[in-house]
Amino acid sequence: MIRTLRRAWRYFAAFLSGKLDDLMDPRIQIEQALDEARRQHGLLSEQAGAVIGNERELETRIARSEEEAARLRGAAARTLVLADSARRDGDRTKAAAYERSARSFAGRLASLESSATVLRGLLERAKLASAAARRAVEQNAAALQHQLTERAELLTELEAAKMQERMTDTLRQIGTAVPDDVPTLANVRDRIDARFARATGRGEIAAGTADARLLESEQAEIELEGEQRLEEIRRSLGLASATDEEAG
Repeated sequence: MIRTLRRAWRYFAAFLSGKLDDLMDPRIQIEQALDEARRQHGLLSEQAGAVIGNERELETRIARSEEEAARLRGAAARTLVLADSARRDGDRTKAAAYERSARSFAGRLASLESSATVLRGLLERAKLASAAARRAVEQNAAALQHQLTERAELLTELEAAKMQERMTDTLRQIGTAVPDDVPTLANVRDRIDARFARATGRGEIAAGTADARLLESEQAEIELEGEQRLEEIRRSLGLASATDEEAG
């Protein structure tokens, strides 16, 4: 009876230990971190889309205002011509009516041009915001790609660590006859070392992903290489470089 209870307890303890290991599995934590990074990137992309959409809406409203202004300007001009013609014909009543119509067109034109001026000011600010939003999305995409690369490296290191743990457990069990339900100092030391190693690994992950300056440096190198490729293509086409044009 006692032997059966001890065996059942060992199974139960192993089950609890396995569940705890699943909850603290670094693989799960890595995926959670990447899921959060993807979610943040999605939110940033949506916000950037809204900012760029606002810029496009302002451009559309300005274009329509310009079309309406051109229509009103033409209507006012035609009405003034009719008023002048009626005045020469001696029809002062009709000339006055045309003048009032022309004045109405001109008033609507002035109001429309005033609104268009305000819209152009808003558009300038919207363009700056859109450019900033595009840069933010590009930088965040580069950071996400960096995290995906780091994920592959971490998973490789994790598998190597698990293999090393299995080998270590096998070697440690050779020649030992300690009951399963009796802890040893070596087991306790291994668990403490494992917890310390995991905590250290998390700290290294946090320090590595937070290094925005490294990402900016990599982005700057990519932009510099792009400028060099552009100059090579320009020279291959026999075109003057941007520097030569400015000097000229």
